[in-house]
Amino acid sequence: MLGEKLQKMGMLGCLLCIVGSTEIVLHAPQEKSLTSVLEIWLLAVQPAFLLYTASAIAVAFFLILYCAPRYGQTNIFVYIGICSIIGSLTVMSVKAIGIAIKLTLDGANQFVYFQTWIFTMVAISCIITSLNYLNMALDTFNTAVVSPIYYALFTSFTILASAIMFKDYSGQSISSIASELCGFITVLSGTTVLHSTRVPDPPVSTDVYSPLSPKVSWYIQGNSEQWKQKEDDGPPLNLIKIIQQDHFK
Repeated sequence: MLGEKLQKMGMLGCLLCIVGSTEIVLHAPQEKSLTSVLEIWLLAVQPAFLLYTASAIAVAFFLILYCAPRYGQTNIFVYIGICSIIGSLTVMSVKAIGIAIKLTLDGANQFVYFQTWIFTMVAISCIITSLNYLNMALDTFNTAVVSPIYYALFTSFTILASAIMFKDYSGQSISSIASELCGFITVLSGTTVLHSTRVPDPPVSTDVYSPLSPKVSWYIQGNSEQWKQKEDDGPPLNLIKIIQQDHFK
């Protein structure tokens, strides 16, 4: 629809991202059923998840303040990395809000707890930040490359955050965990292929004095009449020299 081109290796990278993400989802553990926002709050204040949250915020600030001004226009992973890392926190907050709305509609009002409003403010802040840098990535790079890379990284960070917060992988078998790791490696391989085959943007000339096409030159004929010459034309037969050597003495 956007008229953007994707190379054959880029198509292979898209396929690898989709296959890897599908493999991760198929072998993902079953989520535990939660009946209150307070239960999610207790999971969110665990030391392991607090460490992940602090690390995610620190990396996001590093990308925003240091990497984005310097490498944001050339490295596609800067903007998408910000979206993916912040997006993993968004999913956790939105999940808490969804449970709060569901329980409230069932008759148990969850909006009387301040934890619900904390999750709401975190979700709004993360959504605004993610959309801002996602739009910057789409404006800077090819949409056909941005979409699968963002999909792959966002899915990977969300699964990591969910595993730390809910500890869903504690009861899984070795084969399921190995399958998920293979899927994750497949996603990373597809992302690498997509980034390495990205079509570079055409260079934009910043020289305001660069000549226009076609070039035009002016010469003076012997009868003092002007004659305009285009680039493809040959020189005039009666061209004379109008500047003498003694002019520079």
